[in-house]
Amino acid sequence: MSLYALTIFLSAFLLFQVQPLIAKTILAWFGGSAAVWTTCMLFFQTELLLGYLYAHYLVSSLNPRRQATLHSIMLGGALLLLPVVPNQAWKPAGTENPTVQILLLLIATVGLPYVLCSTTGPLVQAWYARREQGGTPYRLFALSNLGSMLALLTYPVLVEPYLTARQQAWIWSAGFVLFAVLCAAVAWRSAIAPPRGHATSDVAWVSMAADLAPPTLTTRLFWILLAACPSILMLAVTNHLTQDVASIPFLWILPLTIYLLSFILTFDARGWYRRNFFLLLLAPALAGMAYLQWSESFELGVIRTIAIFAAALFVACMVCHGELAARKPAPKYLTSFYLMLSIGGALGGLFVGVVAPYFFISYFELPAGIGLAGLLAWLIAVDEPGTSRKEQILSVSSISLLVGVIGLSVFLVRSVSDSIKDYRVVQRNFYGTLRVRESDPGQWEGYRALLHGSINHGEQWTHPERRRSLLTYYCADSGIGRTMRRRKEGIPAKVGVLGLGAGTMAAFGRAGDDFRFYEINPLVPKLASTEFTFVPDSKAKVEIAMGDGRLSLEREPSQQFDVLMMDAFSGDSIPVHLVTLEAFNQYFRHLKPDGIIVVHISNKYLDLEPVLAAATKRLGKAALVVESEEDESGSCFGTTYVLVANRSEIFEEPPFKGTGHPPKSKATVAAWTDDYSNMFRILR
Repeated sequence: MSLYALTIFLSAFLLFQVQPLIAKTILAWFGGSAAVWTTCMLFFQTELLLGYLYAHYLVSSLNPRRQATLHSIMLGGALLLLPVVPNQAWKPAGTENPTVQILLLLIATVGLPYVLCSTTGPLVQAWYARREQGGTPYRLFALSNLGSMLALLTYPVLVEPYLTARQQAWIWSAGFVLFAVLCAAVAWRSAIAPPRGHATSDVAWVSMAADLAPPTLTTRLFWILLAACPSILMLAVTNHLTQDVASIPFLWILPLTIYLLSFILTFDARGWYRRNFFLLLLAPALAGMAYLQWSESFELGVIRTIAIFAAALFVACMVCHGELAARKPAPKYLTSFYLMLSIGGALGGLFVGVVAPYFFISYFELPAGIGLAGLLAWLIAVDEPGTSRKEQILSVSSISLLVGVIGLSVFLVRSVSDSIKDYRVVQRNFYGTLRVRESDPGQWEGYRALLHGSINHGEQWTHPERRRSLLTYYCADSGIGRTMRRRKEGIPAKVGVLGLGAGTMAAFGRAGDDFRFYEINPLVPKLASTEFTFVPDSKAKVEIAMGDGRLSLEREPSQQFDVLMMDAFSGDSIPVHLVTLEAFNQYFRHLKPDGIIVVHISNKYLDLEPVLAAATKRLGKAALVVESEEDESGSCFGTTYVLVANRSEIFEEPPFKGTGHPPKSKATVAAWTDDYSNMFRILR
């Protein structure tokens, strides 16, 4: 069994090592949006489905020798596509549909190798069951999930901190070569060697004659629903946590780890799933998630909220995956079973990755997933052997549970309504949900705010006499406020800004000035021009270039900016690719010799100061950290900016003299490049 186990473990490890590797590489090309990961997950789940379809075809349609021959040819073809390094030609120009572009990029880069890795689980289990008659192939499924989880957990700790992205790609490719050799060996060994053992079956799933019968259509549909529900919940919880709770980098690792852990525990031979126990826990778990996604429940704090979501997701995944393990068929139908599981997972990814961003105006997929879990719990509860379906449905416990599910659904509908009713505008696309909130319209203290998840992207007083005033991150004592005060009267300035937001930077514009904004989200310019007046009211000439700011600058001739500001936030922090050495080389190419680069690093979870300290030291540039405190009214936020210039003498000028300090470095934090970065070393 060791050869089968090693092949399955290695394939699963490779599957989940390549996911963060590829996602991290292309994240910079698409603005650092969290939706890049969701789209990647959709691709991986769809590839898994294709792999399981292929495995089902091989086992059900070809004899053992033809299976080994075809699979060996496919493995050889995948070797020709190595290494798994994305081609620079796939970088977006700014007008493409990001979902389509990401999917095409992934297909070209890792499509065939990933499909073949994904086939290994069902194929090797089927080959093992055929050769080792009487063996239990489902334990290999638990082993594959263990390999997946170890790959996911070791990536940020043992891989990312020490290897560049290119090194990771080459090492992964070498691992795939080893996997291809092992998999071909297993295929031919199973095809040539005679079966061993007895034709008797595992008592747990073939002791009854019903287990040998083909699964019914109803059974297959139920498998799909049981697989789709945890997939929806895992991705929806990831979206909710990274957008509305805490924009902590790679927070998606936690839900995905829980998802895989539930597979390991439920498909292990010891059977950790106990129906009555976990169904009992499911009620408070779903109720807790339903309450926490409600727009008015922020008082618990970040850590408790994440912990409750994690525990609730674990219970829901244990129920769904536990029921799948309890309903697994005899080995004869193994590939069909895994095919239904992959269909369910892909449907869940399709719902969260494509349907939700383009058809929902906000994050409604989490309430939908919670409601589906409640419905499945009721279906599981009434599916008890020994009694008729009518008796099961009309039992007191069934009716009580159904009433609870209906009550949960009513609350979910109410929470969805509450999440959008108090906002002037709620719109969503690939880059997330944007909301415009208005307070005290027409009053002296009335204002509008632009929100992306839980992050404020600018506010404006709505009273006509105050609407040109600078608020939030842009007040006079902030780093950008001091930088803009450095401009000389009567001399036009050219200012570049990566990230538009509500357009507050345009309020700095004077007659003759030229302001050029770079914005990747097409919804933002629309809202900045219709819901806010900073851009329309600006005295400067204002241009908006659509697309990722870094990529746009790479394509443009030198703009000779007096000020170039990094204000493009993905979640709570600026994207990684905007603070690499290569990025700063681009910025200085577009900067006048006495110009200033302004980097906005205010956030709760990342300490970017050492990163900029290392970068400016490597480049031989001067840098100054300027911090400001929140004012008594709360209209000016506490901010942290890092100003970077060619000469340190610039920071001796009046707006900066006696203010701030050089960025503090850390021995463990090196300068980031396009090929290397490590967020876990700068977590606060």
